[in-house]
Amino acid sequence: MADSVLIVEDQQDIADLIKMNLEELSLQVDHSLTGEQGLEMATKQGYSLILLDVMLPGISGLDVCRQIREQKPEQAIMMLTSKSSEVDRVVGLELGADDYMAKPFSVRELQARVRSQLRRVHLMSDLQQQSQPSQNISIGELKIDNVLHRITIAGKALELTSTEFDLLQHLATHPDQVFSRSQLLSSVWGYHHSGYEHTVNSHINRLRSKLERDATRPEIVQTVWGVGYKFNRQGVAA
Repeated sequence: MADSVLIVEDQQDIADLIKMNLEELSLQVDHSLTGEQGLEMATKQGYSLILLDVMLPGISGLDVCRQIREQKPEQAIMMLTSKSSEVDRVVGLELGADDYMAKPFSVRELQARVRSQLRRVHLMSDLQQQSQPSQNISIGELKIDNVLHRITIAGKALELTSTEFDLLQHLATHPDQVFSRSQLLSSVWGYHHSGYEHTVNSHINRLRSKLERDATRPEIVQTVWGVGYKFNRQGVAA
C-alpha cells in the first residue's frame, strides 16, 4: 500500500504543485483547503505524513498542529511557512512539528524532505513490530523500549513526539559522545541542508522540558558550547 500524505494548504495552485510532485513519488495525496477540514481528515483518517501550511483561513496551521499532536503524538507533521516568518517556524517546532519548509522551496528539496520523513515513519513501524530484547536501552533510571516506542525515567513515562523519541534514542545510544547540530540533522532527520539547525535547537529544548528536573540546568542532554550536544550518562545514574 502506498504511503499517504495530507496537504493542508489554502492556495489551490500551491497545493496542486505539491500534489503533482508528491504523486511522482508514488504517494497517495489528499488535499484540504481549510484548517478545520484538515484537522477532521487528519484525526479520522490515517496519514503517513501531513504537510501543514501555517497561514490558513479560520483555524491556523499552528492550532491544527497542536490539536493533531494532542490526539496523535506520533503523527509525522511538516509545517510550510513563509520564508520571513521565523516566529511561525519556532512556534511550529515548539508545538511539535517534526520539520518545516520555508516558502518558496525547490521541488527537489520538498521531495527529499518528504522521503526523509517517510523513512523515519517506516523505521518506527518496523521497530514496533520487532520484539528482540536487544532493541531496548537501559542507562541508569532511563529506559528506552524501541518495540513499544516508550521511554521512562525513574519509572515515569515521557510523552514524546516521534522526532523527540528518535532524538533522545540517538543521543542515548551514543552516551557522552558530542554531536554537532548538522550531525543530528543528518542522523535523526536524515538530510543535509544548511539553515535548518534551529530545528535541532527547538527539539532539544522541548525534549529537555519533558526529561530534565530543571530544563534551565540540564543534567542529561547537555550543551557542549561551540560544538553541539551530548547525552550525559551520569545525569540518569540510578
